[in-house]
Amino acid sequence: MTVQQDTVVPSRDTILAILDGVKDPEVPVLSVRDLGVVRDVAVSDTGAITVTVTPTYSGCPAILVIENDITAAIVAAGYGPVTVHTTFSPAWSTDWISDDARARLKAYGIAPPGRVESSGLVQLMRARRTVQCPFCDSYETEVRSEFGSTACKSLCWCRSCRQPFEEFKAI
Repeated sequence: MTVQQDTVVPSRDTILAILDGVKDPEVPVLSVRDLGVVRDVAVSDTGAITVTVTPTYSGCPAILVIENDITAAIVAAGYGPVTVHTTFSPAWSTDWISDDARARLKAYGIAPPGRVESSGLVQLMRARRTVQCPFCDSYETEVRSEFGSTACKSLCWCRSCRQPFEEFKAI
């Protein structure tokens, strides 16, 4: 998607700061940068801006909203033209979520993902880690459904405080 604006050449850091304000439509407590969805920003000498994004899932239903929100935020700040390039390689990983964002997920009531365990081998089946309740910090929890409100979250239940909560899956 490309939108033409008058030529003003911003710095890369200026564009990154703008993107800090673009919230994920499914988890509005986090920005697209917090999630690691923004992979790169390039600003040409003419002021053309290219933002490279990687969706959390290849079939993520929010990616078009994210692309539009990124373009709208940059254009609203007076910069452009803007091109948002979506790439699927390398595949997005929850390891790209910042530590601060993990703390905000927990405060929001979503159990943050653990770090992805990489053994160098593709694992078809792996033991699931115990999920810590974001409300009472108990590990006495259970997964009720592998899919919560979005494909990237699981629906869980805490046996200690009896609260339902979602877990952001580690991928």
